[in-house]
Formats: sequence, structure tokens, C-alpha cells
Amino acid sequence: MQITILSVGKLKEKYLKQGIAEYEKRLSKYTKLSLIELQDEKAPENLSEKDMTAIKDKEGERILQKLSDDSFVITLEIEGKQLSSEQLAKKLDQLATHGKSKIAFVIGGSLGLSEAVIKRSNFSLSFSNMTLPHQLMRLVLLEQIYRSFRINCGEPYHK
Repeated sequence: MQITILSVGKLKEKYLKQGIAEYEKRLSKYTKLSLIELQDEKAPENLSEKDMTAIKDKEGERILQKLSDDSFVITLEIEGKQLSSEQLAKKLDQLATHGKSKIAFVIGGSLGLSEAVIKRSNFSLSFSNMTLPHQLMRLVLLEQIYRSFRINCGEPYHK
């Protein structure tokens, strides 16, 4: 299985970089992992709805350019389906069983995802009804992917 995580915005916080590096190392035992950072658009505080859409569209174009046609795309969205760790593990296992060997997780920028990216999505995943920083979501997502592989391999970790 090949997993790609596309995320908008540059990661700056050292503690997040360290955590992500740790899970990249752990995941190397289970999957080929690719982390792709895409440039975010500058978003001043007081934006009109039109301006927000324009920013999301520009970021969305960058995301869509990086998605291969044969990737199963999972977008992270507040409105997405919430899964337990066991359910996410089962989802990843089912995808592999059904020949979906390329999975791309997409984390949008601070304003969210464009309509075009949402339309391209094969599955919308939510980690919470709360808004979480998109930089932190990279670490949380990697930990949950790692947990999924451990669960699917019957290895201890998920307690």
C-alpha cells in the first residue's frame, strides 16, 4: 500500500515536525509513505465569502495536480464521517483487499477545501466536530494510520 498525505501550508513547529518524523519512521515498516506540503494562500482576517472561495480554489488546484487518477482520496472535513480507530483500520484493510493500493489523505488549509477537491474525494473523514489546526492534523492522522496498521497486523498498541 502506498499512502500519500497532501497538506496545505508549511509546518513550522519543531514539536510537530519531531512527532511526524517519529511516525514516518514507524510507518516505514508497513507502507510506502509520502508527505507533500503545498503552498497556502495568504488569508487576511476579514475576507469576503468570494475571497475565501477564491483562496480555497487556488489551493484546491494545487491539491488536484498532485492527486493521481488511481488514488483513493480521503479528505479530512469537519462534516465527514467519524470513525473509531478500529473502523479506520477496517476501512484501510478493505481498500487494500479491493485493490486500492494508492490512498491519498488530503488536509486543506485554514479555510478548508475547495468544492473541486470535495467532489474528487472518495471518502470524507472527520476526526471531530471541533475545528483543529491543520498542522496538528498531520500528526494526529499519521498516528491513526500507524495505529490502523498495528490493529490490522494484530500487534499491540491500540489499547
